[in-house]
Amino acid sequence: MSWRGRPWQWETDRRLVYVIMLLSVVGPLIWRISFREHPSPMVQEIFDAIEALPPDARVLMAYDFDPSTDPEVKPMGDAFTRHLALRRAKLFYLTLWPLGQGEIDQVLRRVLLAEFPEYRYGTDFVNLGFMSGNEGVIAVALTDLKKGFTTDAFNASTAGDNGMPIMRGIDNLRNMDLIVSVASGYPGLREWIQYAAVPGRIPIIGGAVAVMSPELFPYVPGQCKGLLAGIKGAAEYEQLLIERYPQLDRPEARTALDRMGPQTAAHFAIMALIVLGNAMYLLERRRERGRRP
Repeated sequence: MSWRGRPWQWETDRRLVYVIMLLSVVGPLIWRISFREHPSPMVQEIFDAIEALPPDARVLMAYDFDPSTDPEVKPMGDAFTRHLALRRAKLFYLTLWPLGQGEIDQVLRRVLLAEFPEYRYGTDFVNLGFMSGNEGVIAVALTDLKKGFTTDAFNASTAGDNGMPIMRGIDNLRNMDLIVSVASGYPGLREWIQYAAVPGRIPIIGGAVAVMSPELFPYVPGQCKGLLAGIKGAAEYEQLLIERYPQLDRPEARTALDRMGPQTAAHFAIMALIVLGNAMYLLERRRERGRRP
């Protein structure tokens, strides 16, 4: 701020605003400042749906996103995997996005294999990999999953009595107890709702980037039990997980919560600058009226 000659007249150097915003973002990142989240009903519904699953429940994990949206949706996928592994669910990973295969590989190495060494490939989880065809793949899988995914991501057969134990008794998506969709575009959660969950009467939950969440809200709670909307929804879900499972209160399991710290601080800084700017303007107007004859 610089003095303009009168006690009520100030000019704010825009560089000062930039510095304030920089500090409000960098500070929470350096000192890992975060705030407690208060989960919305949609997030609570997701948490309750997974908590209600019996052991060995079969869950389809559709990871339809790529590295461009990792900061927003990867924490969702990690949190879903942790929660389901704690519930001892059988996990079936697949993707309709070419780069989604890399996202599945990462969550398996970073979360499932690193934190749950008791999980065995082919018995407790399987990576079915990528299949092109968008909603056509979903429609086929609803009637015959192994027709579209004849092999897993490592070219191992999914059919026959000598195949992987986890695939035995799996004919189509109707054999799943739950569908989990993490998406950042087309095809994504909407297509899984329209072509699998609704016609197959399969429970579904999901997470999506914030910009596409408004078009998914009408599906909740009728066709979709719950929705994580952007990094805020992911942070609320992590909060519920940590409260229910205190052993998850560690840096790698609170990624979204840590990312909400800088965002919250920046929002407070913006509001404070708006209030200060308006207060200075009103004070100047008042002084000018006082000087008029």
